Amino acid sequence: MATKQQAGKNNILSIDIGGTSIKTVLLDESGNMLTEYLKSKTPAEATPKDIVNGIVELIKPFPDTFDRVSIGFPGYVKNGVVKTAPNLAKNKWAEVDLAQRVANVLKKSVRLVNDADQQGLGVVEGKGFEIVFTVGTGFGTALLFDGELLPHLELAHFPISKEEDYDDYVGNRAFEKIGTERWNKRLRKVIEIYKTVFNYDTLYIGGGNSKQIDFKLESNIKLVTNRDGIKGGAKLWKLADKYNIFTVNPEK
Repeated sequence: MATKQQAGKNNILSIDIGGTSIKTVLLDESGNMLTEYLKSKTPAEATPKDIVNGIVELIKPFPDTFDRVSIGFPGYVKNGVVKTAPNLAKNKWAEVDLAQRVANVLKKSVRLVNDADQQGLGVVEGKGFEIVFTVGTGFGTALLFDGELLPHLELAHFPISKEEDYDDYVGNRAFEKIGTERWNKRLRKVIEIYKTVFNYDTLYIGGGNSKQIDFKLESNIKLVTNRDGIKGGAKLWKLADKYNIFTVNPEK
């Protein structure tokens, strides 16, 4: 594997956990990629053990030149502990200390945040009020103002009808059930709702199903990739205490 290896051990391993795949890359402190971008399939109904094992296997080709790990996770996270994981194994993720488990296995310090939040840090321009959508297995959102991450809100679980929330409405299960044309109509509706409610300056749309968008986007809406978003893992270690992002160290 071609590797632009940087001396020392001050690099950052950035990981993006998704409902369909786990992605990773080694970054320098400025967010530049030092290795190839690797990914592997997320097991169906993935348990915490599945995810930790998947990370360990995926990073085997990487040099040990990192001392910190950033993880974006598809659910609600607080202080390194997973509270929800709607698109992974049911009833297996409540109060899971995933950051601690990864820190113990890799022997590195870990910061764990919502996956859309990490992607937001990687893609925004830092001007005004910016929102990030991820349309993949589920529907993720992140809010940032002048480049600063705002407290995470699980906007995907607001109801959009009597029976569905946004995750149900435009997540991958809906896409597979209703097809491309109807899914695009739904996504346009979601964008219009967010435009009216939030009056954002810029909206970024990423995630695996963003490539299925077939309508013209307004000039302040931009498509982004997972490769761009995973670079947000470097910024997690520049935020100091103002974002109150919890750092988990390996147990001795």
